[in-house]
Amino acid sequence: MKKSLLFLVFLSIFYPAYSGTKSDSIFSQLDYAIKNKQQYVKKKEKKIAGLKRNLLGDLSTQQEYDCNKKLYQEYRKFKLDSAIYYVKRNLQIGGMLHDENLSEEAQLQLANLYSSSGKYRESELLLQKINKKKLSPVLFPLYYEAYSQFFEHYSTNTYSDVYIQNIEIYRDSLLGVLDPATVKYKINQAQQDIYTKKVDKAQQSLLELLKTAQHKNADYAMVAYLLGDTYKLQDNFELEKQYYSISAITDIENAIKDNASMQNLALIYYESGAIDNAYKCTQSAIEDAIFCNVKFRTLQISELYTIINTAYLDKEAKGKGQLQTYLILISLLSLFLILAVLYVYKQMRKVSRIKEELHRTSEKLAELNKDISSTNDQLNERNTQLSEANHVKEEYIAHFFDLCSTYINKLENYRKALNKKATEKQLDELFRMLKSTTVVDTELEELYKNFDSIFLNLYPGFVRDFNALLIKDEQVVLKNGELLNTELRIFALIRLGITDSVKIAAFLRYSLSTIYNYRTKGRNKAAVSRDEFEVMVSKIGMIPGKMY
Repeated sequence: MKKSLLFLVFLSIFYPAYSGTKSDSIFSQLDYAIKNKQQYVKKKEKKIAGLKRNLLGDLSTQQEYDCNKKLYQEYRKFKLDSAIYYVKRNLQIGGMLHDENLSEEAQLQLANLYSSSGKYRESELLLQKINKKKLSPVLFPLYYEAYSQFFEHYSTNTYSDVYIQNIEIYRDSLLGVLDPATVKYKINQAQQDIYTKKVDKAQQSLLELLKTAQHKNADYAMVAYLLGDTYKLQDNFELEKQYYSISAITDIENAIKDNASMQNLALIYYESGAIDNAYKCTQSAIEDAIFCNVKFRTLQISELYTIINTAYLDKEAKGKGQLQTYLILISLLSLFLILAVLYVYKQMRKVSRIKEELHRTSEKLAELNKDISSTNDQLNERNTQLSEANHVKEEYIAHFFDLCSTYINKLENYRKALNKKATEKQLDELFRMLKSTTVVDTELEELYKNFDSIFLNLYPGFVRDFNALLIKDEQVVLKNGELLNTELRIFALIRLGITDSVKIAAFLRYSLSTIYNYRTKGRNKAAVSRDEFEVMVSKIGMIPGKMY
């Protein structure tokens, strides 16, 4: 339940923020262009500065006119006041040269600039002064274009169907004097087709023109703008926005301040609810219009700006309210997290104490396991010793019965021999046999051979292992035919568990001192610790769980 509540709080805080920052790629490109607008302005100003430097040279009047005309063309959609300045200068030059064509060309250019800057009366007076009948045919395109744009600019301030009709009348005349192969002709033809509702025709010609137009110049921007108009008439929102954006981006990159695309985009974004985008476009459009001093553009955007700015301020106020709500939620969440951290910290301390107790318990268990392991080793050793002892006992019991049977038979035979001598009255022979030790010596020798044989049968590697406990130069070397010698028999008896020297002496029929000497000599020859020597002898042939 707590996890679900935390998840819902997280969504309520972060999901609206995420949704608000999502934008289409075309606006990302436009936004980038708006942010870098000043770089394109500097590029434009650098180009203009190069043209101005040409005026500083020693120029003829005609050359000055041509240079001023180039500056007019650069300024006409960038800064109207500067364009007006250079056209006025050319108007003076035309008078100085008494060249009617130059004067009328400058007069038409000035009339167009005046209508753009909102000086409609001045523009109209200049146009009325021109006698069309005496006008050079070369200037007809400029004449018709100036009139068409005059009515277009004027209708922005005072709308009238008559003005709209005049725009198309002069555009029709313009088409009559333009070369059909030129871009200007195709653009004006498309504008006329749009006005006469031939949208598909206009759209097709504009798409073809966009492919052939020089990329990213003023004509390219105009063609994209008109394509936006065609898609607007077809209610194709996405393509309308796309081509207006292309036009606006191209205008920015060419530092064209007299533009309409940005205004249209502002309205599109406003109607779609993207108030932030609409506000950015409106701000950009107003900046451009004021910078260029295009009065009719300023008038067009001012009404829209008021609406969009109000909506933007409302959105900001609403955003601040949401922000306060989010701050409260975040504060509550932070408090919850602090409590959760304290709880987790308390649990961690408890777990830490349990771990310490478990560690101490595991150490105790390890010690107990070690003790048990040591005890098991001892038990295994005892079991091995018991197993070995049982094995030895079994072997010796078998040999014992065998020897006993043999000695009983020998005694019986010896008794019969003595009885025979006594019966036959061979007393001398009887006494000789009773006095002789040959029988005892023979039996002892036989006893020792049996012992050696039985012992080596039990521990076949005894001699080798015994010598391994001695210094190399002091190791025992047996004679041919010997199984064990006296020294080895003493330590063989020790291996069998008979450590009492008295018993060893009685068995081997040696004096007690002789046995001590042999044992001391053995310890002195040991390659291991003297104190451990006989203990290690007693373990010869002992393999846990296995006998020789």
